[in-house]
Amino acid sequence: MDQENSTRSRIIGLRLTPKEYAQIEKKWKASTCRKLSDYVRRVIFDKPIVTTHRNQSIDDLMTEAVKLRNELNSLGNNFNQAVKKLHTLQQIVEFRNWIIAFELDKKILFNKVDEIKNNIQKISQKWLQ
Repeated sequence: MDQENSTRSRIIGLRLTPKEYAQIEKKWKASTCRKLSDYVRRVIFDKPIVTTHRNQSIDDLMTEAVKLRNELNSLGNNFNQAVKKLHTLQQIVEFRNWIIAFELDKKILFNKVDEIKNNIQKISQKWLQ
């Protein structure tokens, strides 16, 4: 903050109806101001206020991306359970050999799934800021 912020010693009391407060709070939360007092100061002194805008199509995309991430998690869990079950089959030598050879493919698949999940997470974090 700049130097003049440290000398603020005067308080203004203001009473609002719940509806009025809700309107101010809605506008404040749509802005980039971190504190309500900062937002009110900017409004009173006609300073510029940066507001955020939400794009509904991006929100819909994010909803679908979250669903996709959840599906990927479920698929990965199911795949892991199936492979663990196959690992317990010790009577059938061919299955054991196939499983050992398949481990490399499994690692590649899981790496790609993790990469997709991380990209979805990064996109959602950027958008939700």
